[in-house]
Amino acid sequence: MELTVRVKPGSRRGPLVEPTPGDPAASFTVHVRERAVDGAANAGVVAALADHFGVRKSDVEILRGHSARIKRVRVDGA
Repeated sequence: MELTVRVKPGSRRGPLVEPTPGDPAASFTVHVRERAVDGAANAGVVAALADHFGVRKSDVEILRGHSARIKRVRVDGA
């Protein structure tokens, strides 16, 4: 399954994945505590999505948007 997510790095609410029905750009908002430094936020996004969907981290892959807040992500096995 492919998703478009909006990432909120450095969030106090994280790790949290919540649906965003009013956002036409992204279907989920992912709050992560990690800052966007050296890929730490991307690793947090992968971990949060894997936990949310009940899959392994290796089943979550960021396809596009490695350096952007809006990312295209593939989740296998969900």
